[in-house]
Amino acid sequence: MSRFPRRGSLVFRGNRPQRFYRCAWLATYDFFERADCVVPAAPKEKKMKRNLSLWLGLLAFALSPMLAQTSATTGKIHGHVINPSGAPETKGTVTVVLVTKPIGPGSDKLTDVATLPVNANGEYSGDVEHGIYKLVFRTPDMSRDREADHVDSVHIVAGQDMVQDLDMSRKEYIDQLPSDQRKQLEDLKKKNGDAIKANAVIKTLNADLKTCEQDFKDVDAARQTAVQTLGATASRADIDAKEAEIRTVKYTEVETLMLKATVAKPDASVLWDNLAHAQLGLKKFDEAEVNYKKVIEMDTASKKPNPQVQGDAYSGLGEIYARTSKVPEANAAYDSAAKANPPGATYLKNEAVIFSNLGNGDAQAAAADEAIKADPTQALPFYLKGQGLIQKASIDPATGKMILPPGCAEAYQKYLELAPTGIYATDVKGILAEATQTHNTAFGADKPKKKK
Repeated sequence: MSRFPRRGSLVFRGNRPQRFYRCAWLATYDFFERADCVVPAAPKEKKMKRNLSLWLGLLAFALSPMLAQTSATTGKIHGHVINPSGAPETKGTVTVVLVTKPIGPGSDKLTDVATLPVNANGEYSGDVEHGIYKLVFRTPDMSRDREADHVDSVHIVAGQDMVQDLDMSRKEYIDQLPSDQRKQLEDLKKKNGDAIKANAVIKTLNADLKTCEQDFKDVDAARQTAVQTLGATASRADIDAKEAEIRTVKYTEVETLMLKATVAKPDASVLWDNLAHAQLGLKKFDEAEVNYKKVIEMDTASKKPNPQVQGDAYSGLGEIYARTSKVPEANAAYDSAAKANPPGATYLKNEAVIFSNLGNGDAQAAAADEAIKADPTQALPFYLKGQGLIQKASIDPATGKMILPPGCAEAYQKYLELAPTGIYATDVKGILAEATQTHNTAFGADKPKKKK
């Protein structure tokens, strides 16, 4: 596992640290050279030939284990390069250097055995002949006579994996830096520390948002889940109760998570939006209203206002007002949602659905009419309009005919025109048929059913 932090959905970054360099004395090492081969002199006598053959055979037998043991002569080395701020150094090279000490006076001989690139994670790796080496880290702009850091006496063993970091954040390295550079480094470390803490918070918030997303999906599927849990033979009352239980559990989890999240990061409007939505689902209308208004205020003041966020927040306010019988306020809020995130026919259609669920036919028909104006190609608003108006239908006592209020039949007919096989088509056809036939008003005769 890497010791360095990975990048999150939201990342805070400080300035990159300056490059710091220092000089170092080169270490010297002894080494051994291997002989290539031995060529024997040609014998003159047969006896000498026989002895020589025997000697060579024994020599081959004696050398065979040694050759087998030295067949693998390379080892692996890898590690991290860490800059003085404690972050990974993402560019540069690590050079594996063989240092040969001269027999007499003179300078050490430096032989570059391998040059290993440092990747974006601050890691390097490679295969090197077994031996004792010096590792030298250089930044991309450094010449061979300069170095940023080095490590002496690195033993690479054949067939083994050697781990060796070059850590420029160590105390002895920092202590030899000039005082002004040490001060800059301390400031940078503080900023990086703050960024690390902020990134930890962001990581937690992103995980919480994913949980909320799934909870809201579970809320939408609560009815289906209730049916699957209780079985097809369960009563409607039991299914309703199970659905309500699932929704309450999920909304409560979202509220709990977002109450903590808004404290950790109070400037993120998406957190307040999730909190308000959960509180609306829990029928905590006062708290939800305050938080939806906060979302609108925060997003409006941001550098890049989000139409979707504002539209959803206004829509949430509209639902609160609709469910608390504040019809004018609800209409105004849904109108604002439609204007904030055009085209807004969906918000107006949702308004009609909510008023339908609440049994407010007049508000339902009015909201459906606004949705039709915004997008006359959608079939559902025409059905919702007819459904709202039909609550005022009556029976002509003289003829027994259903008298539909003005605009009702036209709305239903338009629905059938746009959705001839829609899910409400059968009901609409039945209503229109009832409105065109004469009923027997005697006791026991069928009467038209009033749509709710």
